[in-house]
Amino acid sequence: MLDPHALALGQARTYVASLADLAGSVEASSAYEHVLMELDRIHGDESPALYDETLPGDRAALLAAASSRIEELEQYGIDPLSVELVLAMLDDAHTVDGA
Repeated sequence: MLDPHALALGQARTYVASLADLAGSVEASSAYEHVLMELDRIHGDESPALYDETLPGDRAALLAAASSRIEELEQYGIDPLSVELVLAMLDDAHTVDGA
């Protein structure tokens, strides 16, 4: 995995993990965790550590950032259908979260 790909994946994982931490219920947190597991599965469990940066302060900004970085993964050879499925899972998690 090249550095730009690893950076995009690491940031996507960081944003989704932050959404899981901020989730309003156990069910929502679990739904976000499933998104993380799917990202890891797609990458053969070769996922970089979480990206260390200052995160957006609200869940809407985190969701937008996560979606953007997940969409970017197509540029690095990730199957577009897999990307769309992960984005659908993220949207479902956000719906469960009620945010």
